[in-house]
Amino acid sequence: MAFKKVWCALALGFLLPFSCAHTDFFTSIGHMTDLINTEKDLVVSLKDYIKAEESKLEQIKKWAEKLDQLTATATKDPEGFLGHPVNAFKLMKRLNTEWGELESLVLKDMSDGFISNMTIQRQFFPNDEDQTGAAKALLRLQDTYNLDTDTLSRGNLPGVKHKSFLTAEDCFELGKIAYTEADYYHTELWMEQALKQLDEGEVSSADKVYILDYLSYAVYQQGDLAKAMALTRRLLELDPEHQRANGNMKYFEYIMAKEKEANKSSTDSEEQEKETEVKKKDYLPERRKYEMLCRGEGLKMTPRRQKRLFCRYYDGNRNPRYILGPVKQEDEWDRPRIVRFLDIISDEEIETVKELAKPRLRRATISNPITGALETAHYRISKSAWLSGYESPVVSRINTRIQDLTGLDVSTAEELQVANYGVGGQYEPHFDFGRKDEPDAFKELGTGNRIATWLFYMSDVSAGGATVFPEVGASVWPRKGTAVFWYNLCVVQSTGLSVPAIPRVQLCSGTISVCGTEHRAECPCHSQGTAVLWYNLWCDCVWYRAQG
Repeated sequence: MAFKKVWCALALGFLLPFSCAHTDFFTSIGHMTDLINTEKDLVVSLKDYIKAEESKLEQIKKWAEKLDQLTATATKDPEGFLGHPVNAFKLMKRLNTEWGELESLVLKDMSDGFISNMTIQRQFFPNDEDQTGAAKALLRLQDTYNLDTDTLSRGNLPGVKHKSFLTAEDCFELGKIAYTEADYYHTELWMEQALKQLDEGEVSSADKVYILDYLSYAVYQQGDLAKAMALTRRLLELDPEHQRANGNMKYFEYIMAKEKEANKSSTDSEEQEKETEVKKKDYLPERRKYEMLCRGEGLKMTPRRQKRLFCRYYDGNRNPRYILGPVKQEDEWDRPRIVRFLDIISDEEIETVKELAKPRLRRATISNPITGALETAHYRISKSAWLSGYESPVVSRINTRIQDLTGLDVSTAEELQVANYGVGGQYEPHFDFGRKDEPDAFKELGTGNRIATWLFYMSDVSAGGATVFPEVGASVWPRKGTAVFWYNLCVVQSTGLSVPAIPRVQLCSGTISVCGTEHRAECPCHSQGTAVLWYNLWCDCVWYRAQG
């Protein structure tokens, strides 16, 4: 599956970047692009090796052809041939010197250059964790976007530019990775796809016996005993001496006999319930809601609510910089309010931010709610880097722009966080702010909780990649050069804190409290956000603190 590149920039408070030993290629398409160049270099090196081998064989071939003619003449009249003193001398010379040189040529290893290059490049290769991570990404995309295995295998994905397909061996490997995770649902799907492609005549090194072995056990683990037995019988037709299959068949027959006996006292409803047990992981309702939003199946606004959404030219509440040149603003959602700013970051600024961030990209972390320590998590597949305003006039200009348009003080905002999502990259439902059970989540920053989020989209995506808000049913889709803004917490007038100068900001009673936009997720993309389906998503985020 090809993934189209998407960048997005996120400006966050003053959280410190982290370092990690492993590159985690699968978490960032931006870093994976370096692997394309690495592979290209290896292909060039391999072609050089082939040319060297071909040149060596050509020399040996010419030598053989020359001696073939010479020996054919000499063997017809050996004494007459050697009667010529030149022939006698050249025979001595050939056997004493030239055959030795030929031996050296044959023994010469032409692969030294290629092997040397391989050794150097290997230290930058992805490892087993990357391969497994990329495989899990395909499974995640399959679930989130309701894709069947045949669609994925044939590469028939919406919006893809470089179509690719999975071989039967690829499908088998995906099934094995699912099997090692005890994910028997996906094991069954991908082993069946591998078997299907082999049955259709695909030439492959994948072995039907091995596929059926995994498949029958995965099916049994999901409770379908009859199908497991049928698959095992097919395996035994191919390999009657297969020890495990013979043992499993005896066990399945034993279990089947016991079930038949037990079913005599069972009601029809109980039997039906048993047959339909767990075909797929039982996701939490929130997970199902998240996946629906990622697919664009979220809450549909009533016409009355839609009429409350407007587009306008916005001058940042009469900010001097925007009175004569206001920016375009659109309402994305009404309750709570989410707004989008259009043409708010230029292509040149995007490229500068990406160039500054790429060398610093590290696996994105989350804050452990118990210990407060930063750690990686399977539900956040991306890499991020932090940029300060003093590092580049471009970053400083971006920070000033956000401050002017939001009315929030950038001095207590976190640094600009640039995120790049990897294969099937996502950030599952999470809170941008620190909750009550995380009182020290941002203590080290000394600037209070995250009250607002500003999110730039620095790339377009062909499919997926929405930022979704499961609690309210909203989905916001990436559009390059735009930014979205929302409040995570409300400010109470009685606290003495200044109320941000943003139209129609919701005010809550009591102290700073949750307004409803705080629970969000980035969908697997074809590229970012929720889940990135097939693109390389870059984004920029800034979080504003309570003291700002």
